[in-house]
Amino acid sequence: MKVNKIKVLSPASGDTAGRKPHKPLPKQALDDIRQAVEVMRHGGVILYPTDTVWGLGCDATNEEAVQKVYAIKHRSDSKALITLVDSEAKVQFYVRQVPQVAWDVIQLSTRPTTIIYDGARNLAPNLIAEDGSVGIRITEEDFSRELCQRFKKAIVSTSANVSGQPTPQNYAEIPDEIKEKVDFIVTFRQDDKTKAKPSSIIKLGAKGEVKVIR
Repeated sequence: MKVNKIKVLSPASGDTAGRKPHKPLPKQALDDIRQAVEVMRHGGVILYPTDTVWGLGCDATNEEAVQKVYAIKHRSDSKALITLVDSEAKVQFYVRQVPQVAWDVIQLSTRPTTIIYDGARNLAPNLIAEDGSVGIRITEEDFSRELCQRFKKAIVSTSANVSGQPTPQNYAEIPDEIKEKVDFIVTFRQDDKTKAKPSSIIKLGAKGEVKVIR
């Protein structure tokens, strides 16, 4: 698949306004990020902490890697997966036309929010829903944001469970069946017992219609 270069937006178009500064990550986290990036570059699947629950991740532009995630979850590829990015610029790179209301939703959200956009592009075909839409979330959490920045592409972010089973709220709740099938497991935050929750989900129409999914 041909992929174009990402065009960096100006702050006026919503690229950096309101972004919180990075917190320095410990060496353990940085080592995890280096290894995770290498695994994903070679088509592997990782298990990693996000701004919500722990997720299964891979290169969102690699069709074979995305298929591995579906297989691990025993999930039909007719059900699209969420992708994680670190900037508004990347949202525009993966969506043909971002409704203006999207920037308002992003800036005003008080919790992690996944937005489903029409007109997905530059992503693995099996990641995109049958209607051509894709769910994208900009992460503000330090580890996953640094991971996205260093990988330089969108990363799949789907809950670490078999389809139909409860979503694990922390690392300790992730089934061994999932852990055994991934190519790399991040060690950072494995001891965190905080009960995380999935993101809210909002679908935007091409004309700016807003529908709350979750």
